[in-house]
Amino acid sequence: MSWLDKIIPSRLIRSAENTARHQIPEGLWSKCPECETVLYRADLEKNLNVCPHCNAHQRIGARARLAAFLDEAGRYEIGQEVTPTDALKFKDSRKYPERLKEAGKSTGETDALIAMGGTLHGLPVVVACFEFDFMGGSMGSVVGERFVRAVQAALQKKVPFICFTATGGARMQEGLLSLMQMAKTNAVLAQFAQQRLPFVSVLTDPTMGGVSASFAFMGDLVIAEPKALIGFAGPRVIESTVRVTLPEGFQRAEFLLSKGAVDMIVDRRQLREVIARNLAILTHQASIGQAESPATPVAEAAPAVPDAASNATSTAEAAPEEVIAAASATAITGEAAAPAQPAQPPQSSSPPQP
Repeated sequence: MSWLDKIIPSRLIRSAENTARHQIPEGLWSKCPECETVLYRADLEKNLNVCPHCNAHQRIGARARLAAFLDEAGRYEIGQEVTPTDALKFKDSRKYPERLKEAGKSTGETDALIAMGGTLHGLPVVVACFEFDFMGGSMGSVVGERFVRAVQAALQKKVPFICFTATGGARMQEGLLSLMQMAKTNAVLAQFAQQRLPFVSVLTDPTMGGVSASFAFMGDLVIAEPKALIGFAGPRVIESTVRVTLPEGFQRAEFLLSKGAVDMIVDRRQLREVIARNLAILTHQASIGQAESPATPVAEAAPAVPDAASNATSTAEAAPEEVIAAASATAITGEAAAPAQPAQPPQSSSPPQP
């Protein structure tokens, strides 16, 4: 026993400790899993759950993502009336309805997918977003049905469709019903592609299992967030099955980009602008800057004749996402920009002199 314990009664020390403990609310601080920096949670949420020190992209809820992604006005939810049922009376260590009730209580959602219509920088879109905290974002019959209704709403309005994936795959508790959602979602996306409307797939951490094996890579534009885990089976399962050591960074977004499996990696805080700019190209709309603030008209200057050097320079200076979007637009619409015709020398109308 120290001299301080002898002077101050232990009951007063315990009382002071309890008072200090109660003064700090639960969940006020968060620790970055990458750099282990202690972050003030309110500041972290304002930064869309991206660590300001090491740029690590932590997981973010579906509603928080949709609130940050879509324009504030004109949002409406799609398919929220569809709710899950225990068709198979499935039971593992716990009954399926009990798991659904617990997931709903912790997240405030009825299932793992939220679909919304709205605008992105004024461009009408339909967006679907997975909620990973609801049973690991697993895809069951309700997720598949809401996904189909969202795509059908985009088809009806002839607007682009965007999906943010964050899932462990098909839902085990629904058996074959969950596996059928892979075919169901692919079928409606095939109808969507026939109408030549753009589908943007954004792969976030994690995108695994039946979702990655079905529609996750079917987008006209496939975007990944930095260091997102993307694949079918996990790395540990593959290593134990194949009995090989996988390369460093295997199944991460950067590894997939180097192999051509994704088109680009975009910081979460820049997704609004990057996707809006690409959709403007894919739908032949005015760019977001032109749509919000039209340029002041100026006097027309004489057009310059393009040459090969200037064309090569402009192509090299184009942003990577714009080049990808232009290629996707050609694939969607079947139309490409006509090549510039060489200038013809003027012909004289007077007869030649003898």
